[in-house]
Amino acid sequence: MKRIKTAERTGWDARAEALGFTWRHLDGARYWDERAYHQFSLAEIEEGIEEPSRALHGLCLDLVAEVVQSEELMARLVIPEASRDDVANSWKAKAPSLYGRFDFAYDGNGPAKLFEYNADTPTSIYETGTFQWIWLEDMIAAGRLPANADQFNSLHEKLQNRFKAIFPGGGFVHFASDEASVEDRQTVKYLEDIATQAGLEPKFVPIDKIGLDADGRFVDQDNFLIGALFKLYPWEEMFREDYAAKVGASKTLFLEPAWKAILSNKGLLPLLWERNAGHPNLLPAYFEDDPRMAELGNSYVRKPLFSREGANIELVAKGRRAKVLDQGYGEEGHIRQALHPLARFDGNYPIIGAWMVGDEPAGVGIREDRSRVTKNLSRYIPHVILD
Repeated sequence: MKRIKTAERTGWDARAEALGFTWRHLDGARYWDERAYHQFSLAEIEEGIEEPSRALHGLCLDLVAEVVQSEELMARLVIPEASRDDVANSWKAKAPSLYGRFDFAYDGNGPAKLFEYNADTPTSIYETGTFQWIWLEDMIAAGRLPANADQFNSLHEKLQNRFKAIFPGGGFVHFASDEASVEDRQTVKYLEDIATQAGLEPKFVPIDKIGLDADGRFVDQDNFLIGALFKLYPWEEMFREDYAAKVGASKTLFLEPAWKAILSNKGLLPLLWERNAGHPNLLPAYFEDDPRMAELGNSYVRKPLFSREGANIELVAKGRRAKVLDQGYGEEGHIRQALHPLARFDGNYPIIGAWMVGDEPAGVGIREDRSRVTKNLSRYIPHVILD
């Protein structure tokens, strides 16, 4: 794995604007950054990222099957008691999953290490599935990359095929997010476009405009029933809304399903380690009330069970605590994970986002930052495969 500096394409920003890539910079700060790219060998992708993703996905599904049968484990993950049947029933009903993203530390030297699993509301799919592929094609056409340059990137096609598999007869699907969030709205618009290509009829509903009818069914802003809903809104928050008690009886097919609440929780990490200690792609991790936590010594990462974009994640190295981006997360509890040093490339620390669609690995997106914690505006860097 190498980080290679390069020049930007002429007119890339205007092209991005024309294509609807709205979340590419904010207040002058870059998000999309093509002044460099990461280069992998095919073996690094297939053996270092793709196969570990497949293996960890299997371990995660095994864990869900166990947790849904255990009140104790549900409580460990702070799933509200009133919503535990909804989680368990969604698993028993084999409610389908659309996608998720593993976040790995990986530099080609040694196995990838799982930092967390964004299993419920991951973003950055447009830049992964489409814009970095456009970048690759342009770079090859300009002679700046060889004709055999490739990417690990079937995200768009697999999302399209997954929609077809979930809705084999086509039909009407609602898509919801915070309408005011540029990043979230871009993500949902992209999924609406893919759904259209899959033969579905999408309709957007702002998350705060969803209501309930007299029969306890969810309805949109025009009072149409919501039979199927992709919602870019996390289950841990939905479970704490006034309408949470109506989820189970609503007859709505949710994407992601309620059982994903088990995997989008940082408590997943100690539960995986407890059952698979020594796995090459896992880091030691413990709940904070677990005496075995002492095995981590004075170097560890402290993570809230629920947080977003690096908020309230605390790095402790030999007792020294790094600055924390405090956004108020942590009330529900914390876990501690072994501190794994990130490789540094030109002063930047990359995180590998390994995408899953259904049960299949589907591509890679890379975020990097000069900080060791990936945050909301950490830059997105394209990648290539070259041997």
